[in-house]
Amino acid sequence: MPKTKGRRWAAAFWLLGGASVAAAGSGCQERDRLTFPSPGDSVGPVTTIDQPNGADTTVFGGSDLSINGRTIDPDGVDTVYFFVLGGNQNYQPLHTNPVKDTVTFGIPITTFGHAGQTITVQIYGVDTQGNQGGTSTRQIHVQ
Repeated sequence: MPKTKGRRWAAAFWLLGGASVAAAGSGCQERDRLTFPSPGDSVGPVTTIDQPNGADTTVFGGSDLSINGRTIDPDGVDTVYFFVLGGNQNYQPLHTNPVKDTVTFGIPITTFGHAGQTITVQIYGVDTQGNQGGTSTRQIHVQ
């Protein structure tokens, strides 16, 4: 009798041990990690106009002028807005797809037929969190 009890005990131990190894092995499967949205920095993008590099620029009527710059935000730039006051020029917003943290832009300003006028260009960006950045401005005096 004692040998039978020992064998039964060993068999039961082996079965339980095997089951626990199988249960432990099933927990090692690859799982998706939990991700949480970044709260962002609550600060809008910074827009700089590189060309022309002065706040006021004087040009001769008839020549075209290119306004070049960049908008930067570590949360990602969603949209860059362009407003041109004077000169009857309209520009559509620049939507980034895919979203980038730095967006470069260039818009042409036509001065033909605007002698004696001042054209004001205002540009700003909005990040992916909806924060609006400061406006960067240039005044173009047409001679």
